Amino acid sequence: MDAQECGAAAAPEPPARGCVAAWGHMVRRNLRHVVPSCRGEDAKGKDRGWYEAALRDGNPIIVYLHGSAQHRAASHRLRLAKVLSDGGFHVLCVDYRGFGDSTGKPTEEGLTVDAICIYEWTKARSGTTPVCLWGHSLGTGVATNAARVLEERGFPVDAIVLEAPFTNMWTASINYPLLKIYQKLPGFLRILMDALRKDKIVFPNDENVKFLSSPLLILHGEDDSTVPLECGKKLYGIAYNAYRNKERVKMVIFPPGFKHNLLCKNPTLLITVRDFLSKQWA
Repeated sequence: MDAQECGAAAAPEPPARGCVAAWGHMVRRNLRHVVPSCRGEDAKGKDRGWYEAALRDGNPIIVYLHGSAQHRAASHRLRLAKVLSDGGFHVLCVDYRGFGDSTGKPTEEGLTVDAICIYEWTKARSGTTPVCLWGHSLGTGVATNAARVLEERGFPVDAIVLEAPFTNMWTASINYPLLKIYQKLPGFLRILMDALRKDKIVFPNDENVKFLSSPLLILHGEDDSTVPLECGKKLYGIAYNAYRNKERVKMVIFPPGFKHNLLCKNPTLLITVRDFLSKQWA
């Protein structure tokens, strides 16, 4: 699996559209670009310029927005990148500000700006090649936030994949396994809600999907105990009811054995994603 680590939208390169809010703080967002495995031999020893030019080669592109733990080089993320690379995708796995070796302080607004910036940076280099936003767990909230902003600007994203999505951060926090033991403590819910309000953390997937028109694929594992399957089902129902074109919304539930992070181990994942995107982009 050939890849290059690089920084995007940082000095001395001028910011892409959508990065102005972050530019004054000189935030550097780092990403890992994995090329399709069919181009692996070509990529060996090449520089950043070659990798950027490769985004125009016609192979579809996925901008991967990861969850709240670790960084872009976590083992399950590298495994997913390899699966997608073997399936003919470019994969840009991004570390938001404050994650991995990216600079800055993570906030909901900041993470959303980062996603918009990377998406637009990619679109500016991809020509007519489609670009899909793929969010996992926390990254689903980042993805729908970014997609909604771009939709409102008149530039809907080419497609969205939400893996293990929640409805909103309030629901996600209440359902998080490590917090459930505290729910019966006096004042726990008020303290948690106040904390989320103070830091302006919402990530309202359930509201965002009502404003989207991009092809939307929701993936969820039946035995996901971190973000329960019911959250994904509820989000799908909201999106399906809101979308005018019902064929643009689909949900696929995976059988037990893959939990929250390992849908990439299911041999049908790649086929599911490729079939959906091929149909939508035909």
